[in-house]
Amino acid sequence: MHENSRPSPRPRLGISACLLGERVRFDGNHKLNSYIVGTLGRFFDFVPVCPEVAIGMGIPRPPIHLVGDPEQPRAVGVRDPELDVTDALTTFSQRQVRELGAICGYILKSKSPSCGMERVKVYGEQGLRHSAGLYARALMTAHPLLPVEEEGRLGDPGLRDNFLERVFAFRRWQLLAAAGLTPGELVEFHAMHKLSLMAHGQERYRALGRLVAEAGTRPLAALTADYLSAFMAALKQTATIKRQVNVLHHAMGYLKRELDREDKAELLEVITAYAEERVPLVVPITLLKHHFRRHPHPYMDRQVYLNPPREELFLRRGGV
Repeated sequence: MHENSRPSPRPRLGISACLLGERVRFDGNHKLNSYIVGTLGRFFDFVPVCPEVAIGMGIPRPPIHLVGDPEQPRAVGVRDPELDVTDALTTFSQRQVRELGAICGYILKSKSPSCGMERVKVYGEQGLRHSAGLYARALMTAHPLLPVEEEGRLGDPGLRDNFLERVFAFRRWQLLAAAGLTPGELVEFHAMHKLSLMAHGQERYRALGRLVAEAGTRPLAALTADYLSAFMAALKQTATIKRQVNVLHHAMGYLKRELDREDKAELLEVITAYAEERVPLVVPITLLKHHFRRHPHPYMDRQVYLNPPREELFLRRGGV
């Protein structure tokens, strides 16, 4: 493995530099995001990038926007259409996304003609349409499995949780791959994510299980590539309340011989309260963890769903 692609001691996130408070916007200002800096910054190192500054546009600089075909837009000056930085941005982007190293996620600046992940305005003869920014497009093309999100969408609890779940899972995979992945470790990785995967869809979980069953019979490199692609796609699918309830009942099944009638009734009541959106998911999970501490089960103790790493626990569930 190339040195630059080895995971660092702390997980790293690529990020639009303005979100860290760097004054790199076209008007000399920034877009400091306090959640990113104050909360995520406690657990992640950042790799800041500002494509416009990197190609020498300066600070301040003439604003640019996207025009033409949304599939192949051009980045030109808002006031001076003769200012065309498309080729410079494209060349830089293609080089930069190859040099990011072992990042486990990326946070992009929304609406930016270079960094917007989606719904960036594109002006053309057919009216206003939308696309991704030039740098964002290059990033997502070069790293299709990398968890990517925009800072504005992190304000949505569901989208934020999904992004963080994918980031931490991708980081676990990076560490495993860097140490040298074996067929047995692939089986274990799949096993420890069983409940997490079930929350995103039974069919995807079963499809991944069929891939894992081929461990030891297929070339490992091809198998792990297929597995990681399907694994990250599975996690990107929304974990609905109905799916979460099915997982909670599945986990409860491992306690059916240990819990008395009152404990079972209490746990079922809490799961029902979650299903009816009267309590958050952390409530039934916390109660399940309480019972598994009293009645340990080796398989359930390994489940990331119930026992995520400390950093993931804090960011996704408030440290409960």
